[in-house]
Amino acid sequence: MAIVTETFRLLGHEQPLRTIRRDEELLLTEPVPGPMKLWTDQPPLETVHFPQRYASQPFAPPRGLYENDQLRVEWQTMDNRQPFYHRNCDVDEISYQIAGERTLMTELGTVELQPGDFSRIPRGVAHDNYGRKESHLLFYTPAPVTEEHTAHHVSRPLFPPFDGWKAGTVTEVTTQCLGTPGHDVAAHCSDERLLLEQVHDEAGRLTVLRSAGHDRPRRLRPRPHASVRALP
Repeated sequence: MAIVTETFRLLGHEQPLRTIRRDEELLLTEPVPGPMKLWTDQPPLETVHFPQRYASQPFAPPRGLYENDQLRVEWQTMDNRQPFYHRNCDVDEISYQIAGERTLMTELGTVELQPGDFSRIPRGVAHDNYGRKESHLLFYTPAPVTEEHTAHHVSRPLFPPFDGWKAGTVTEVTTQCLGTPGHDVAAHCSDERLLLEQVHDEAGRLTVLRSAGHDRPRRLRPRPHASVRALP
């Protein structure tokens, strides 16, 4: 009889929940069917696949991929501006850049995202996007979330946030319930310049992490007219 050790661990905890000695042969043997359905008796999990390569299409709301009480996942493609500023009142919003480039503009500064970048928008921070032939995933999870690795780079005050930007009146939407569509609690007009100039009164900045295999020199677009100071 070969004895193996099985360890139960909780995400985010250093110490294992429980360590158990097992008979290896029995551990790998399927149990005798009984009156209750086991996981092997359930239908297979369904999978959803979206292509990583950008394909031109009209702007549409993010497509929902998965949702439970603690997590909601969306997939989005953009080759334009998002038509409103979004503010979550109960979750941190984590994004993963799949393809293309995206300018993320927030009250904590502006940052350029490229494939392999993870970014986290803290609860309560207004944000908008300007994508160029890009796609990304969005993860909404109850706040607060904490990064466990050193940031690859951080956001900064940047005016204009991208070439051709002009400040004006924008729509601002605040949501609850994991940012689920239809769960907006406030919607009104806002001055985009005032939203972005909030960065000068904020101590925090967005942090961007990079996935393994994407740690290459960043391709920065020329910004001859960009400045880190607010325009008068």
